Amino acid sequence: MANDLTTPLTGRKRRSGARPHLPIARALFAVLVLIAIGFVLRLVLVDDPDGGRPSHEVAITSTRNSNQVANQVATGPVTITADPQQFPAGSSITAVPADTVGAESMAGLPDIFGALPDLSEETQDGPIPRVSSTGLSPFAAYSRPAEAAVASGLPMVAIIVTGLGINEQGSLDTIDQMPDQVTLAFAPYGKTLVTTVAAARAAGHEVLLELPLEPFDFPENDPGPQTLLTGEPARANLDKLFWLLSRFGGYAGVINNMGARFTAAATDFSPIMEELGARGLGYIDDGSSNRSLASQLASGNKVPFSRADLMVDANPARQSILAALASLEARALENGQAIGIVSALPISVAAVAEWSRDLEAKGIALVPASALMK
Repeated sequence: MANDLTTPLTGRKRRSGARPHLPIARALFAVLVLIAIGFVLRLVLVDDPDGGRPSHEVAITSTRNSNQVANQVATGPVTITADPQQFPAGSSITAVPADTVGAESMAGLPDIFGALPDLSEETQDGPIPRVSSTGLSPFAAYSRPAEAAVASGLPMVAIIVTGLGINEQGSLDTIDQMPDQVTLAFAPYGKTLVTTVAAARAAGHEVLLELPLEPFDFPENDPGPQTLLTGEPARANLDKLFWLLSRFGGYAGVINNMGARFTAAATDFSPIMEELGARGLGYIDDGSSNRSLASQLASGNKVPFSRADLMVDANPARQSILAALASLEARALENGQAIGIVSALPISVAAVAEWSRDLEAKGIALVPASALMK
């Protein structure tokens, strides 16, 4: 009788109730495939910030004009001024881009504000001028050189254009039309003062800051915000002065805007002139008030000073302006020097530009205002 040992394999019958064998290798392989699929799905649906949604990269190009000041910051050294009580003058901190490490020091170049590094200090309103650690004053540093004209012995005439900075395009037109020797005075209220003043200085012009001072008919006649007023505590006026001085940099001095009442009040005017002297700035009196104490106070505080002789465009008509310029020439021939004030009206700018072309042929030198300040 045959038994299982002698029965051929092909003829064996499966026992009733026996469980079939599972292909273990196939099962493991299926598990691995499922794990791999799950991992891929996680990468696609979870780690993708778009959650697997269709996406497409598009290049975006800005159409805005580039910011020249920002470009200058990005490509050049940035000077950081600090409180002089914490960091004495001369110990300025300079941040230099990585690609210029090891290059020659750039400490002698102006910062984007227009001030030389050792000639400004930081305040809550922004940088304001100061005398450097070596004794260099802003007046000496920012005045346009005029040694040749002074040495020539010729009569000298200076022209100061006032009221610039508020109208940007008008200011830029004046910068372009005026001879380099003309001094430009900027009001402290323009939105683009830093760049406009930088354009003026780049063109070779000496610049001044206009200080709004109280007139007799204030507030009906108001020179603008932060006007220095009589009867206020000295600290209040000095705080206003610091705000005004911080509007831009690179100016050799200041010039009054109105101020017949303020400049006649020694108690109020003295602390201001003392501060200007301590900071190494010059002062131009526009000549509009015979009561002004500017000359005496400037002398007492060693402030470089001069007084204008004539408002050239008091009558803003071309022939009247040219007649006033002829009068200015006569004063220069008589006294050796003269200073004229001109507003930034297009008709005034055009008349002065025309007049200046023949000045040298008349034996008169056109000089910046600082050349006539003592």
